[in-house]
Amino acid sequence: MKKIIVIGCGFGGLQFVKHLKKNRFDILIIDKINHHQFPPLFYQVAASQIEPSTVSFPIRKIFQDRNDVRVRLAKVNSVNADEKTIGTSIGSFSYDYLVIATGSRTNFYGNKEVENNSLSLKSTYQAINVRNFILMNFEKLLYESDKEGLYNIIIVGAGPTGVEMAGAFVEMKREVLPKDYPNIDYPKVNVYLLEGGPNTLPSMSKFAQKYSEKYLRSMGVIVKTNVIVSNYDGEKITLNSGEIIRSKSVIWSAGIMANSIEGVPKESIVRGGRIKVDRANRIEGLTDVFAIGDVAYMETEKYPKGHPQVANVAIGHGKNLAKNLQNIDSGKEKLHSYEYHNIGAMATVGRNKAVVDLPFARFKGRFAWLIWMFLHLMLILSVRNKIIIFINWAWNYVTKNNSLRLILKDQD
Repeated sequence: MKKIIVIGCGFGGLQFVKHLKKNRFDILIIDKINHHQFPPLFYQVAASQIEPSTVSFPIRKIFQDRNDVRVRLAKVNSVNADEKTIGTSIGSFSYDYLVIATGSRTNFYGNKEVENNSLSLKSTYQAINVRNFILMNFEKLLYESDKEGLYNIIIVGAGPTGVEMAGAFVEMKREVLPKDYPNIDYPKVNVYLLEGGPNTLPSMSKFAQKYSEKYLRSMGVIVKTNVIVSNYDGEKITLNSGEIIRSKSVIWSAGIMANSIEGVPKESIVRGGRIKVDRANRIEGLTDVFAIGDVAYMETEKYPKGHPQVANVAIGHGKNLAKNLQNIDSGKEKLHSYEYHNIGAMATVGRNKAVVDLPFARFKGRFAWLIWMFLHLMLILSVRNKIIIFINWAWNYVTKNNSLRLILKDQD
């Protein structure tokens, strides 16, 4: 039985393993964390709308009925393609086939000061950290004399994550602060959304851009487009226009870069740290080594600059590679070339406010919001988590006052 090592259990790695026939390979999943995550709802964890456990799924639990799947918690440091081994924080492992599904991380574009002082939202842990940080700043507003920096919450990057987070925080300001913190002058609390391009949701249609910005402004979000962050020192953020905004809460969602691994040929690494692959996800210059998901860069006629780094692409990569790898192992020469078929995009801005782009239609408002909720609920892995999230959403919709605002951190 041949050995497959899968590095990372995000959308791509998970779907790849799930679509391999049982007991055909000896499969080893190696990940730094012990759970699969659902990034589209991280912002709701950060805004105290749902609990972290509802968007986190233990890997061992997912595969507990698969005797052919083993899991190791470790950091992968390097790949030795000549010897067909990988080096990790717990030792080396050999493989017959290697699948790199390491995903991506926040891109600070080389600005170390911004990286050291701002918050990210690329994991469940970081979502909890954002929640703790925002709630602690609300606590500090009750007793600190210098309040200006505490009043301003700044989100950098107006993609779906930034737009959804801005909407969630402004709803928190409007519905939660007056109840939980009656002594805070909550009208002074500002939520800023900064975008380097001319529009919010730059990857979506003009329709979505127009109405997302309209919704945000109507809710009270201060939207600034065509602005670049020059620096952030933890106290004030400086824009390329020279404008300075004082803030102790800056959340960075302006870009991502791939988590590539040492040992992959440098000539295969392209912009953003992505690894160049062919239409069957094979890494150029290596044998029996594949890359899928955000870390993979695949050029096609429809996408000459590579596919977008979204969940649907990672899921498609995983499913397609599972078929191809089984064909390769069976000695079949014909492999399936992957092509991404964009089924649409969507983003929610707040209660009854969302925008949806489909290949055949575009719509907004309450119906779009219901579609967004339904589709995201269906993508959640377990029935238990679907039910919990639905109950939280329903309760919050009716009461406008969920009770998940816990500050969880080591007091030392």
